[in-house]
Amino acid sequence: MTALVVLSGLPGTGKTTISRALASLSGAIHLRIDTIETAICASTLAPENAADAGYLVARTQAAELLAAGHSAIVDCVNQWQMTRDWFCSIPRADARLVTCEITCSDPEQHRARVESRRADLPGLKLPDWQAVLARDYHPWDVADLHIDTASVMPERAAALIFKAMTGT
Repeated sequence: MTALVVLSGLPGTGKTTISRALASLSGAIHLRIDTIETAICASTLAPENAADAGYLVARTQAAELLAAGHSAIVDCVNQWQMTRDWFCSIPRADARLVTCEITCSDPEQHRARVESRRADLPGLKLPDWQAVLARDYHPWDVADLHIDTASVMPERAAALIFKAMTGT
């Protein structure tokens, strides 16, 4: 069975690490907004801020992947209900939808992650701790899964999401 996994969470909570582990475990295709937006911003024709463009590209890619019978993981902050709805409204045929909010309830651990991160893409600008705190992030109360990475390791988080993807 195919699945669309839509993640949400502040920078530094572990979304990309979990997404990579989940892609390895499930064979799903990982769509990372940071990768898409960094490429858009590197274009000589692109605006300085890719804002919604990255989300719209990922939405289109996810729809095409699902139509072709592939599972997809959407890895982005996804801080507003509007963008969550963009992904959740993708036509899915028989694909399962799994929504997941990733948090880190330990502020010291979260801050240490944000401050120790290194860009893994040329041109990627990572936010500092103050920028993370200033985000207009709205909790995703109705997400299928809520994973707190202060106490759940990435491999375990990927296994929990995989279980929801497969319905086992």
